[in-house]
Amino acid sequence: MRIIQETNIDFIRQRKVSFILSAFVILAGIISLVINGGPKLSIDFKGGTLVSVQYTEAMDVTTVRTAMGNVNIDGQSFDFSREEIKHFGGPSAILIRVPHIEGAPQNFAQKIVDHLYSAFPEKVPESKTDFILGKGTVSPKIGSELSGKAVMAIISALGLILLYISIRFEFRFALGAIAALVHDVLITLGLFSLLGYEISLPIIAAFLTIVGYSLNDTIVIFDRIRENAKASKREAYHGVVNRSINDSLSRTVVTSLTTFLVIFILWLFGGEVIHNFALAMIIGVIVGTYSSIYIASPIVVQLHENAAK
Repeated sequence: MRIIQETNIDFIRQRKVSFILSAFVILAGIISLVINGGPKLSIDFKGGTLVSVQYTEAMDVTTVRTAMGNVNIDGQSFDFSREEIKHFGGPSAILIRVPHIEGAPQNFAQKIVDHLYSAFPEKVPESKTDFILGKGTVSPKIGSELSGKAVMAIISALGLILLYISIRFEFRFALGAIAALVHDVLITLGLFSLLGYEISLPIIAAFLTIVGYSLNDTIVIFDRIRENAKASKREAYHGVVNRSINDSLSRTVVTSLTTFLVIFILWLFGGEVIHNFALAMIIGVIVGTYSSIYIASPIVVQLHENAAK
């Protein structure tokens, strides 16, 4: 059963509007990245200490911030009142991020936990194990290595995709697919910058997942273009591409909608830990579906027309 019946939408005719819209969104994201000095990186890449704890009552962030204004660790006094302190999943859970400190004491994360535990003795569980949700420390060197590997992972994926599509289809199809994938990653990265969200390792995983999802959608349309081009050699190429997109539209919408619903539920009920990952996937599914139709295919038509001149 086809949810969307036979359609005859002229997608290629709308390519100038789609290119302008995409350029506007990408430009807004790039401006945000320039103003902010690049993406907002998590401690996965910058290095630092992360602590999350669970109190027995709702906590006021301002009160916790005041308590973090004078933290005594091994005779050294630290002021963490200006660091990132926020609720984590619920009003009784608190998350604190502290940037890397040269010469930090041993067991730095644990001693921050001890301070938070002793600062509000009437609001903590009896067991300190129940109090700790998570803690960890990443050195700047490891963060730098992870950052480089994350960039290489994305570049390598795009390079292999370029090679694969060039072999399976034609080089112009590969250029269209890569343009759509770069478009998807840039828009997702730009929106994260505009919204002020961090880029962490799970978000890099989301980017790679978006690349795979968008590519799958694009290849389905490319397959139909190739089939229709062989069967209708006298038809204008942009007409073949239009018909191919319309033929694949029902499958594209159904696949994207079901994927979107699952990720949306994950975003609503998955908790703070997976919230940003799910948000990146939501953006990626929407943008990936759009780019398969309005970016990859029109670029293939444009390249074909340029080659024919």
